Amino acid sequence: PGEPAHDAVLACFGDAVRAPDGTLDRAALARLVFGAAGVAALRDLEAIVHPAVRSRILAAIAAAEQKGMAAVVVEAIKLVEGGLAELCDEVWLVDCDAAAQRARLAGRGMAADDAERRIAAQAGLWRQVGALPGVLRLDTTGDPAETEAAVASAYEAALRRS
Repeated sequence: PGEPAHDAVLACFGDAVRAPDGTLDRAALARLVFGAAGVAALRDLEAIVHPAVRSRILAAIAAAEQKGMAAVVVEAIKLVEGGLAELCDEVWLVDCDAAAQRARLAGRGMAADDAERRIAAQAGLWRQVGALPGVLRLDTTGDPAETEAAVASAYEAALRRS
């Protein structure tokens, strides 16, 4: 709320995604962009959100560089599509098998059909990033402690390389 992209999303999608308090109902927006309107609605949403997110990420990277930070981590589901991958020395694809993904989404209360639409929308991520230089694939199918250890190890290795 209060950000131009918030208002632009509400203007684009209207009352269907407006919560009673006037803010964005993210669950309603997700149902819309991952539902029947799918591809066109998602494209409209990304046209609003990507530029806003990109400018904030670029500002954060510049601030980190100015402070001499050892690394900047950019977490973005649409890293390639948003034109951010070329800014990165490394791209890490955090992935898990479809069964684990379904279970995690169900654990968050998501209906099975909604989960399937989300999984389908993310299909092909490895094809998108796999050809980029410096790509690391992290499988998070196991328990969270294993994932945390793998991420910590990969991060330490990245710092040693830089």
